[in-house]
Amino acid sequence: MPPRESGSSTVSRRAFLGSGGLSLGSIALAELLNQNVRAGTVPINPLAAKKSHFTPRAKQVIYLHMIGAPSQLDLFDEKPELVKHHNQPCPPEVTKDRDFAFIGKTSTLAASQWKFSRHGESGQTLSELLPHLAGVADELAVIRSIHTEEINHAPAQMFLHSGFGRGGRPSFGSWVTYGLGSENEDLPAYVVLVSGPKGGAGTSLWSTGFLPSIYQGIQFRSQGDSVLFLSNPEGHSRQDRRRILDAVGQLNQQRQQSIGDPEIATRISQYEMAYRMQASVPDLMHINDETQETLDLYGAQPGSASFANNCLLARRLVERGVRLVELYDADWDHHRGLASRLPAKCQQTDRPIAALIGDLKQRGLLDDTLIVWGSEFGRTPLRQGGNAKGETAGRDHHKDAFTMWLAGGGVQRGMSYGRSDDFGMDIAENPVHVHDLNATVLHLLGLDHQRLTYKYQGREFRLTDVHGNVLHDILV
Repeated sequence: MPPRESGSSTVSRRAFLGSGGLSLGSIALAELLNQNVRAGTVPINPLAAKKSHFTPRAKQVIYLHMIGAPSQLDLFDEKPELVKHHNQPCPPEVTKDRDFAFIGKTSTLAASQWKFSRHGESGQTLSELLPHLAGVADELAVIRSIHTEEINHAPAQMFLHSGFGRGGRPSFGSWVTYGLGSENEDLPAYVVLVSGPKGGAGTSLWSTGFLPSIYQGIQFRSQGDSVLFLSNPEGHSRQDRRRILDAVGQLNQQRQQSIGDPEIATRISQYEMAYRMQASVPDLMHINDETQETLDLYGAQPGSASFANNCLLARRLVERGVRLVELYDADWDHHRGLASRLPAKCQQTDRPIAALIGDLKQRGLLDDTLIVWGSEFGRTPLRQGGNAKGETAGRDHHKDAFTMWLAGGGVQRGMSYGRSDDFGMDIAENPVHVHDLNATVLHLLGLDHQRLTYKYQGREFRLTDVHGNVLHDILV
């Protein structure tokens, strides 16, 4: 496991950063780089690349989170039996002792209104709403038996990404960055891209929790400043910034030598990282230098803010050695209006996701890059809503059986794992808890989820809490 850092140092760091300090344009980046030093010793960079527990299959991860929970029953999990019983009352024994978020104990069974077909040599079953993903079906490992603990959005989002249904724990990306460090000195190890509003859990989804704040995810933006306050203040040149940093650095070094406070070395390094990013980030975000063929492949448009642009940026980030890239795409919460809203979201995301997979493969990056697609939970096989005014029905939250998929990075190609029952209400074969999924992703990165721990308030914590089993059956 990585060297431990005292949980109490996090408090003093934040107190230091919040105490005022110098108001440079890069102050918002103050958590990007941290040097954890002992008084009188050479600074040690905690973001330096670290040795994994064992040989990894994946070097980086692109995590695609669809905020709000897409309906697995309309995209990935075909249910012929549900079609036969469409519009019939749900048998009471199916919903007995089960809680739903909104629909209560009784409801009507609702089959998917879209057709499913088999694709590729693997015969992977996908909905007609995903025609582009169907073209890369043989790259997917689809898990149709995921289950989680939480039934509402924000807690379930937190549980998926931190292993706990409330705030305060480190995010998945923070654990990975803590465990493996970074192989890029000019960009953050952990980057977040958001299309649409943030999830119910907000920025907590990429928070460090009680880990040192250097492992925080950094949100990049498609418009304006790529990172807030990255640009120099008006009237100040890059040379001006360099002179200021040199002068401030000398003063900080003198102070550090005088009192031996490691947080002073932290501040020096943070400013330097922000300075380097002023050159590296604009080049990264300038997708105009991509060929028209590539832009068309993703459906990306330079200068716009879109999920398609973010998928292309994700490829550019992993090309540059960024360890963890998370894409959050909003508006998948379809309690009503499923008939129009789900096709609209698929139209926005299907093409760029398939393009990302194909582009990474064509460039020889897919074997080293693990893609994870999913959400906080799934959707019920029961109808919710609909009215006489013509608003179509939707589906309620469902935590007991839903679908996620992985591609690249050491997972088997074109495979299906796990199965839900005939109605899609419960798991019938090979249940996969969220902790199992996270244990597996860490394993592919060369990290043992039981050894990746951090001591905080007298207890050893880990992403998978005290649970989790690696899904060896889906690995190459």
